[in-house]
Amino acid sequence: MILEATKPSPPGARPGFRDAVAIRAGLVLSRLETGLGALCAGILALLLAVVLLSVGLRYGLGSAFLGSDELAIWLHVALIAIGAPLSIHSALAMRLDVLTRLLPAAGQRAALVLADSFVIVGGLVLVFGGGEIIAMLGGVSPTLGLPEWVRFAFLGLGGALTLLVVVLKHLSEGRAWLLLAVLVIGTTLYIGGDSLVLPVCLPPSLALGLIALVGLVVAAPLPFAFLAAAYLAIPFGSSMPEPAMVASVVSGMSKFLLLAIPFFLLAGGLLTASGVAGQLVRFAAALVGHKRAGLAQTTLLTSVLFSGASGSSVANAAFGASTFQPELVKRGYPPAQAGAIIAATSVLDNVIPPSIAFLILAAATNLSVGSLLVGGFVAGAVMAVALAVAIHLTVRVRSAEARTTPAERRNAAIAAIPAFGLGVIVVAGIRLGVVTTTEAAALAALYTLLIGLFGRLSAHSLYAAFRQAGAEASAIGLLIGTAAPFAFLLAVDDISGLVASLADSFGGSPVAVLLLSNLILLVVGLVLDIGAAILLFGPLLLPLAVAAGIDPIHFGVILVVNLMIGGLTPPVGMLVYVVSGVTKLPAGSLFRAILPYLFALVVALALLSAGAILAIPSVR
Repeated sequence: MILEATKPSPPGARPGFRDAVAIRAGLVLSRLETGLGALCAGILALLLAVVLLSVGLRYGLGSAFLGSDELAIWLHVALIAIGAPLSIHSALAMRLDVLTRLLPAAGQRAALVLADSFVIVGGLVLVFGGGEIIAMLGGVSPTLGLPEWVRFAFLGLGGALTLLVVVLKHLSEGRAWLLLAVLVIGTTLYIGGDSLVLPVCLPPSLALGLIALVGLVVAAPLPFAFLAAAYLAIPFGSSMPEPAMVASVVSGMSKFLLLAIPFFLLAGGLLTASGVAGQLVRFAAALVGHKRAGLAQTTLLTSVLFSGASGSSVANAAFGASTFQPELVKRGYPPAQAGAIIAATSVLDNVIPPSIAFLILAAATNLSVGSLLVGGFVAGAVMAVALAVAIHLTVRVRSAEARTTPAERRNAAIAAIPAFGLGVIVVAGIRLGVVTTTEAAALAALYTLLIGLFGRLSAHSLYAAFRQAGAEASAIGLLIGTAAPFAFLLAVDDISGLVASLADSFGGSPVAVLLLSNLILLVVGLVLDIGAAILLFGPLLLPLAVAAGIDPIHFGVILVVNLMIGGLTPPVGMLVYVVSGVTKLPAGSLFRAILPYLFALVVALALLSAGAILAIPSVR
């Protein structure tokens, strides 16, 4: 991004005032982010210890750790609050910058000012909204004995730290005038949001959506675009005042089920750092490496196997881009096609269990996690077959690998057993009802931690895995929390009723409902991150599907598959941008090369939708 830069001082000259401020601000920012990262790692480690201790006491000694669930939830809120400032200027920000990149330098500066103004508004809402709740809220937690306002204080602190990071970032890059514009615009919007009443006949949820869209277009971080838009919808008649907004954010992230997300992220990170993920690659190569397009098929099969450990498509896309891209190009694959294959196959991680997308959906709709995971196996198999066919038809490169012997395949399978054990712990534990989803995720994290310690993983690598998982979990948790006010206003404005009326106009049959839902989700997937789309449209569309006789689990699986396809489509296309960032390939060339694999996934979606229709007794 082309922005104002600090003019360097001549060699040997003492730095000017502006240079000195930039240097000092950069130093403070670096130390602050290092400290926040260390806190995220420490809170995640403590969170893991609390859940594991609770499991150990219950199954080992037959006793209970009173208040463990509530303590874990409070720690999770603290993790999200402390990690929030780390995400606003990183890959975790979920910024839609594909449009701002096309602007000239002046346009990019203007977009940056508006984007960071959204962050300022959101940060002020967390600080002052949280402060109002603290002043009003009394009582103590019945199990922890701590004042109830502590959770909201965490979020207020996170908002204050976010404001500080915005200021330091601009100062460190010599953008004092831009910072002044950001502070003036952001503060003005914040003051106006609470004092203005606009005589506009616009539903508050629609106003919120339009304001959030402006935030997306100027590349504001998605969670802060949602939060600022919810606050700026007040002049349009929103029934949610600032304190209620912050309370909704805290409530949205205060679910025990959501604790599974940081644990699954940690398990995937430790699996990669320990080298066990490499064993999966070797096992996949032993099975399909000798076939036509063998390395591409190995990439696909590795994604299938890695899905049982990671649960994060972004993590798999980054892993595949760094692991397979150089080898695919070396074997004669066009660079764009190689990147497209990696991005397309990485969608499987959020479909094949354990899946973070299914966890978010279950938290938003109260669907059974175990049933969704079983449905994910079926959907993942259909998608994998469709991608395998597409790879076979589009790749002309012949494999140079010799067919492996049965002994070599057996040895590769034995070496990969530790990774398979992770999937068994998670899926079997949840489906058999032995442990909850969060407890299964914690056991999975402990399992991979032991693998790493047994493999003599360095202390630095362990810390890096905890820090990365904590920061990523914070960004996801903040998105889940800030989407809650938007979901509330959608319910108040009865948007689900409007969608139901639209479906009735097409006949209201299961086929019409499913076609309409798929169309809505495909369009939504173009501009929204999958997490936000699930939180907003899962509760909106699920009742409509159930009323039409569609099995809710089938529909939930279709919803996730549909939105995962959105990870490959412009303008957002998160998975494409991850691969582009790692490989340095232009995103435009990847979007063009991904078309045949995108078509294959749409075919898989159609097959799954047809299966859901045929499963309805009245349709058979």
